[in-house]
Amino acid sequence: MNNIKEILKLYLVTDSDILKDRDFYKCIEDAIKGGVTMLQLREKNASGSEFLEKSIKLRELTRKYNVSFIINDRVDIAMLCDADGVHVGQSDIDAKSVRRLIGKDKIVGVSARDLKEAHKAKNDGADYIGVGAMYATLTKVDAKSVSFDIVKEIKETIDIPMVLIGGIDLNNLEKLKSLKSDGYAIVSAILKKQDTYLESKKWIESIG
Repeated sequence: MNNIKEILKLYLVTDSDILKDRDFYKCIEDAIKGGVTMLQLREKNASGSEFLEKSIKLRELTRKYNVSFIINDRVDIAMLCDADGVHVGQSDIDAKSVRRLIGKDKIVGVSARDLKEAHKAKNDGADYIGVGAMYATLTKVDAKSVSFDIVKEIKETIDIPMVLIGGIDLNNLEKLKSLKSDGYAIVSAILKKQDTYLESKKWIESIG
């Protein structure tokens, strides 16, 4: 996956709880139109059937706009909807097993909070790592914060692409730029805005 760094630039992670009564698909499509480069379906409160339905519809939507589509945790659903890949956390199935299931041509992402986890992710065949939480976040209340020093250590030691996640917004983005990550995974900072199209445009301009 030689263009992985490019597609990590503005990485939107779904959370329909934030959208409340707004149209899930319209908000996601508007964000994609605004510049989202990768989309992850992550719906912690969805039933299996609802998750599958959303994955199939978002697969169509991401194909329409040529945006990479990742499924959180659920390897089976990623295979059923022919997603571009899977993202797993530390308590999920390991990256080596994910790779065995989805094949060498799909994207595998792994969450990492320290150098040891990042090393394991790379050795297990991950295409990128998601490092965080950078700041406190309401979308993952059990997420432990990662210091800038740890991120720098990972960046200097592990030579696979890295995306930062956790409480990132336009107010703290400038500070994070010093860490030279390949992209930013955003949830509420885009989805809580009424106009997700305009917000995504602002992010693309701010990332530069």
